[in-house]
Amino acid sequence: MAGRINDDDVKAVRDAVPIDAVVSEYLQLRNAGGGNLKGLCPFHDEKSPSFHVSPAKGLYHCFGCQEGGDTVDFVMKIDHLSFAETIERLAAQAGITLRYEEGGYTPGRQQGERTRLVEAHKAAAQYYTEQLDSPEAEIARRFLADRGFGQDAAQHFGLGYSPAGWDHLTRFLRGRGFSDKELVLSGLSQEGRRGPIDRFRGRLMWPIRDIAGEVVGFGARKLRDDDNGPKYLNTPETPIYRKSHVLYGIDLAKKEIARTSRAVVVEGYTDVMACHLAGVTTAIATCGTAFGEGHIKILRRLLMDNSGAEVVFTFDGDAAGQKAALRAFEDDQKFAAETSIAITPGGMDPCDLRLAQGDQAVADLVESRTPLFEFALRQVVSRHNLDTPVGRAAALDEAAPIVARIKNSAIQHESAVQLAGMLGILDTQFVVRRVAQLARWARERGRDGAGPGQGRPQRRDAPPAAEPPRPAPGGPALNLRSPAHRVERELLKLALQRPDLVSPAFDAYGTDEFTAPPYAVVRQCIEEAGGATAGAADDGYLARVRDAAPDDTVRAMVTELAVEPLHTRRDPDEAYAGVQLVAVRLAAVNQRITEIRGSLQRLGPRADPQQLTAVQNELWVLQQYGQSLRERGAAAL
Repeated sequence: MAGRINDDDVKAVRDAVPIDAVVSEYLQLRNAGGGNLKGLCPFHDEKSPSFHVSPAKGLYHCFGCQEGGDTVDFVMKIDHLSFAETIERLAAQAGITLRYEEGGYTPGRQQGERTRLVEAHKAAAQYYTEQLDSPEAEIARRFLADRGFGQDAAQHFGLGYSPAGWDHLTRFLRGRGFSDKELVLSGLSQEGRRGPIDRFRGRLMWPIRDIAGEVVGFGARKLRDDDNGPKYLNTPETPIYRKSHVLYGIDLAKKEIARTSRAVVVEGYTDVMACHLAGVTTAIATCGTAFGEGHIKILRRLLMDNSGAEVVFTFDGDAAGQKAALRAFEDDQKFAAETSIAITPGGMDPCDLRLAQGDQAVADLVESRTPLFEFALRQVVSRHNLDTPVGRAAALDEAAPIVARIKNSAIQHESAVQLAGMLGILDTQFVVRRVAQLARWARERGRDGAGPGQGRPQRRDAPPAAEPPRPAPGGPALNLRSPAHRVERELLKLALQRPDLVSPAFDAYGTDEFTAPPYAVVRQCIEEAGGATAGAADDGYLARVRDAAPDDTVRAMVTELAVEPLHTRRDPDEAYAGVQLVAVRLAAVNQRITEIRGSLQRLGPRADPQQLTAVQNELWVLQQYGQSLRERGAAAL
């Protein structure tokens, strides 16, 4: 039976790894005010950032899809890890040695599957790197030198060499404690006649890393004529490697992509190397597959979909390159970023271009880019005979929708005028109106039922004060227009985010003063965690509140309230907290007054005098208290 990780070690891991540092490995974050950060949610498609991170509280919450939690929850969700695997990964990052209960720790037996596969790849990458210095790898070093890559470049990109024998790596990893089943599952080995053998043999090796920098696969280049395999052999689909969800070089390029809001998409591993060495450090490439939906999602999270962002595709000028460019244009609308294309001269790829003309030529290639819609337009128009009215009409039918898809309205109008000139249509306004009509129809289709990112605007940031976010799926329905519910929500946010401002007064509030059922449950969780007074002096307060939640729905609500920005434009202070405390208490008092008046009406004139006097006295006391709250504010609490 696998040992359980020591609870103190789990806490140490949670405390040691800042949530913003972990989340930033997967998406770009920017300031959201109030000490919070925001970015595009990695768990659902959206156009505007609604994913909030609170570094001070170690929590995240998406106001679009309601996903939320702490650092451990985030890594478990985004990388599909178990709890133990997540703690093991974060512990390794923080340099914390974990202790395992119930019999101690046995490597290879108690680690999770994904962690084991990643560890196997890490060991394999180290092994391949060491083999690149061997005499047998002379052919690999010569291959690199012939393409302008020296030892420093090989080390920077972690290149290696797989020996030509049948099972060198397999035997090496067995010696490290990995089982044959793990080696085959990882894709590093494959079944042979007498057991597992190496998948990669006698090849130059590129480690493929995910966005977090973990080696999850390899790309292997053929070096010898007697190798009957394909020119490039990649890791097969495995539990940790899906080619449609990885981009070669993303680990090296992600910070520069986020900083400059530009990504350069090239076609091969050597092209990425050439670009980076030439100073184009935002270059990335797909791994043996076409650029598609999964790759777009990775880049969108880094580019933040701001209007100034740009994706530059580089393709050869041949027919295949043009076809690839047009295929990329089909995905253009999935970016809010502008997309461009840089056609390499003479059919040279960036690696050949650098070798022939130097680093500056590669940098100049990227700067010479053309908007992708313009390239697509020229390609479409060139297929028609513009010397005939029929040909011009057919070209307009095919080209007008392309112009209508241009996101920038000013460029769209200018391009419509340009299209009229390309087609030789004298009535320019006819073309402009045609394009505008198509663009309007596309927008209307989007409003009538487009999915996320395809027309219907997404919620921006935290919802406004007039309409708080809905509770997590499955939670009790709230009357979103109720002023009482809005102020109850704000008070709970203060109790979780700034307990020092509302204690000790908040702790005297009963759950019955919170009229929204889920808010009443959150109030109970705060009480079970020691109350706001304890929270004002205890770093573990939020964790205790979340632990006190009776189910995942309430836990998600606690996380949401702890991360959602407060509805004040300045830093919250005691005066602001006092207004919320008074509003909730006054609402509860007014509700009780209404109930008592109803009781008096039901009692009628024949009521027991003693009972009637008691009810009237309670009504009088509450009316006086309500008047005091209205006149004196927080001083009357």
